[in-house]
Amino acid sequence: MGTVIFQIGQYIYDIYYWLILIFIFGSWFPQFHKSRIGIGIGKLVNPYLAIFRRFIPPFGVIDFSAYIALIAYRYLGGFALQGFHQVLKMIGL
Repeated sequence: MGTVIFQIGQYIYDIYYWLILIFIFGSWFPQFHKSRIGIGIGKLVNPYLAIFRRFIPPFGVIDFSAYIALIAYRYLGGFALQGFHQVLKMIGL
């Protein structure tokens, strides 16, 4: 049971990671952010990216905050998932 819950959490984590990555690569194509897919992904990803944009302003046309956010998501999310896995083990699931 605990393994299934952990795998679902891992899938959700991976999907959101790919959404951030797609949003970053989509910024190279101006028409992407005006498309339905771009708008939908933006609604999911922009709240997370906004946290980093407050502290890291864009340099010209390059927005480094998105790359920093992606790196932070990968490492901090990985730690969170491992902690979640340990909690599931402790409670016996």
